Amino acid sequence: MSQAISAPLASSDTPALPTLRQDAALIALVSIAHSISHFSQLVLAPLFPWLKEAFSVTYTELGLVLSVFFVVSCAVQAASGFLVDRFSPRPVLFAGMGFLIVALLMDALAPAYWVLLVAAVLAGIGNGVFHPVDYTLFNRRVAPHRLGHAYSTHGISGSLGWAIAAAMMVPIAMAFSWRWALASAALLATLVLILLVVQREVLVMPPSTDTASTSTSTDRNQAPDMGFDFLRIPAVWMCFGFFFFYAVVLSIIQAYAPEAARQLHAVPLHWVAVCLTIYMVASACGMVLGGFLASNADRCERIVAMGIGVAAVVALNLALSPVPGDWVPILFGVMGFSSGIASPSRDLLVKKSTPANATGRVYGVVYAGLDIGQAVAPVIFGRLMDQGNYTAVLLGLAGVQSVLIVSAFNVRKVRRTTA
Repeated sequence: MSQAISAPLASSDTPALPTLRQDAALIALVSIAHSISHFSQLVLAPLFPWLKEAFSVTYTELGLVLSVFFVVSCAVQAASGFLVDRFSPRPVLFAGMGFLIVALLMDALAPAYWVLLVAAVLAGIGNGVFHPVDYTLFNRRVAPHRLGHAYSTHGISGSLGWAIAAAMMVPIAMAFSWRWALASAALLATLVLILLVVQREVLVMPPSTDTASTSTSTDRNQAPDMGFDFLRIPAVWMCFGFFFFYAVVLSIIQAYAPEAARQLHAVPLHWVAVCLTIYMVASACGMVLGGFLASNADRCERIVAMGIGVAAVVALNLALSPVPGDWVPILFGVMGFSSGIASPSRDLLVKKSTPANATGRVYGVVYAGLDIGQAVAPVIFGRLMDQGNYTAVLLGLAGVQSVLIVSAFNVRKVRRTTA
């Protein structure tokens, strides 16, 4: 077991490291694809007022569409890791992009509400492949000293995908219609797929990587494991828990924290969206710095603790202190920047716990925690918002952030205990 856990660090030191140009091309291509994953998560929500009227449904019914999306994505994310390890990342990525495009076209042409539900299933299938694909390519193709930058660029691309969806859907729907907005989304995803196909050689998994993994397994007098043995590694489940709580934090901030802060600190209504925008932009800036800090994998737990710790202190102040309304957007920026710093090191936590021949499967299972967390958080914190308990929402945010810090160090503790 100890050999399996420590394998990634040893196997990443390949004799011939890729050049900066090769790494930059791979990181850019994977990150562009990843932005479409996040983009697809937010294309429908801004259009809810139009969809509600078009199909004569409630917001609860529209929310069910998103729930279906994330539940399917969770299941596929865990399963697609096996496909990535079996068939390599590139065909799985192409298939995922294809599912997203078909789903967006179905949304644009939907004659009835039930078609949105079917499209949500297809979109969830497409969205579920990205993390196993992306991190398998990064961990097995990018030079170890550039992994932190790969992770930070990957995180930034996801934030940009959310931002593009928010900026694109509503203006097109207002100028033309919601159907044209969704058709434009499908066109954007199609253009990215064309780019991936044209540059497909960049996404090839070199035979030497698989050979190295095989030879490592041979040295251990066993065949490469393509089954479920990786699930016996305690650190994998600790990482799963970490990402579950991380998703809860993200869900609270995206959906409830700005409004809770507005209610507690008399923030002008139009600043609610500004708080979230500032958080996302600051988070992306923090990821850039976090990419440099993550160059040393030995300190990733401390970086996570530092970044999330600062964010938790800010959340506590928003919950308990008489903060002037003018300061609230600034505090959201501080919270976003510090959380962004932790993001690349967060991904290193998983890499350090991943056997060399199970990258896709481990990342698929671990990142399924994100979808589950995003499905659970609204049930709990939405009820607190309905009750007007805004202080409890922000205290809960700080509490979950504190759990993240403990979880990060527990991952290291479990990994060292089993080593």
